[in-house]
Amino acid sequence: MGKNLFPEGFLWGGALAANQCEGAWNEDGKGMSVADCSMYKPHVDLNDYRSQHMITMADIEAAMKSDDISLYAKRRGIDFYHRYKEDLDLFAEMGFKVLRVSIAWTRIFPTGLEDAPNEKGLAFYESLFREMKKRNIEPLVTLHHYEMPLYLAIHNDGWYQRLVVDKFAKFCRVVFERYKNLVKYWLTFNEIDSAFRHPFTSLGIITERYPEEKLEEIIYQAIHHQFIASSLATKYLREIIPDAKMGCMVTRTLTYPENCNPKNCLLALKDNRDNYFYSDVQVFGEYPKFIKRYWKKKDINIHMESDDEEILKCYTVDFVSFSYYMSFVSSIDRDKREKVNGNLTQGVKNPFLDVTEWGWQIDPIGLHYSLIDMYDRYRLPLFIVENGVGSNDKVEADGSIIDDYRIAYFREHIRAIASAIDDGVEVMGYTPWGCIDIVSLSTNQMSKRYGFIYVDADDFGNGTYKRLKKKSFDWYKKVIRSNGEDLD
Repeated sequence: MGKNLFPEGFLWGGALAANQCEGAWNEDGKGMSVADCSMYKPHVDLNDYRSQHMITMADIEAAMKSDDISLYAKRRGIDFYHRYKEDLDLFAEMGFKVLRVSIAWTRIFPTGLEDAPNEKGLAFYESLFREMKKRNIEPLVTLHHYEMPLYLAIHNDGWYQRLVVDKFAKFCRVVFERYKNLVKYWLTFNEIDSAFRHPFTSLGIITERYPEEKLEEIIYQAIHHQFIASSLATKYLREIIPDAKMGCMVTRTLTYPENCNPKNCLLALKDNRDNYFYSDVQVFGEYPKFIKRYWKKKDINIHMESDDEEILKCYTVDFVSFSYYMSFVSSIDRDKREKVNGNLTQGVKNPFLDVTEWGWQIDPIGLHYSLIDMYDRYRLPLFIVENGVGSNDKVEADGSIIDDYRIAYFREHIRAIASAIDDGVEVMGYTPWGCIDIVSLSTNQMSKRYGFIYVDADDFGNGTYKRLKKKSFDWYKKVIRSNGEDLD
């Protein structure tokens, strides 16, 4: 491009989630979370994400009786809980400026209802953040990353009950007070728009408990409670850590019209508007009119407390973060078209794009498009907190891992970010997903690998868990050192 477009202080790094990396699912007082019920199902089509994430009460009861960590893959993760210093050394060697992590709610309040927090849980994250600071790595901390206490899901209907707002707010106040000198970048809910894709994972909603015809209303009610909780978390953050920044986090599922047929263009416009609904509420502090009109047409009744709308309006986010993996196509002839899956979402296949081994479409230009579109809409700093490609990586006889496909993927996406910055978009940072191999959210596999660092473990948890640098490790190190200028 002729010049370095990334600003000084750009936050290069990587992203993780507690439930996919930590392991130690029942150590040091931790309670069970919804993630501890999630299984690797080798007999299910791995592209059938809905079957992978369909969790019944019978599944939950079986999980509660089991100590298995082979099929319940998120219980073991990659043993980050015990190896985090080793992993932080590797991240520091790459030159990370920031690391996105999450706090497992059940390490702090095992059931969500305790009066006092679990000190061992608080101490773990304090140590983690202090070790990050020693290595000049800023923590970017997600408060709710698919890790809500299982007890609240079973006994309190998850986020459907207003009680959970108060319990989450208490959790937030505790961690803000404890880490106020260590963390200045926070996110409320990971991919808050995922509620309809996997209600149990996102909301703790056990769908079989409710009549089918009421389920949409129940999910919207739970989403409303998360919006209120997000605003209250922002309120308490500003009171406790005035110079900290709070962001929302959504999945950017960019949708193109299949062609210039006005009907396809209108359909794509509405699909994108539906995707933006979740960040609109957290940025603008109010529900868009089209959602309220939709609720009225569908006879969906959302209970709001008298001051809810004021809370939403007063405590909006400071920046917008998002995940970006692929784009989709909208078509009025959807039923006649080939489909593709990705990140628990399905759309019409785009014939102009390549796909990954798992059928996810690769579209770096879509990231450029999304950055411009989101910045024009919100006029707030943007942060790309997830982006990456899952692949089957092969360890060669000499121990090397030649992942040129990953380098090619990231090179084009980083170029897209630079192009967006050149177009006037304010981008805070970039944290590729699963910067070290972790258990996949969608399939619960280890063999679907995203990282710059290989972890020697298979889909059933067998292995040494030794960390190995992939070829992309040194490439990303060079990218960070040159502040995005050297992508060769």
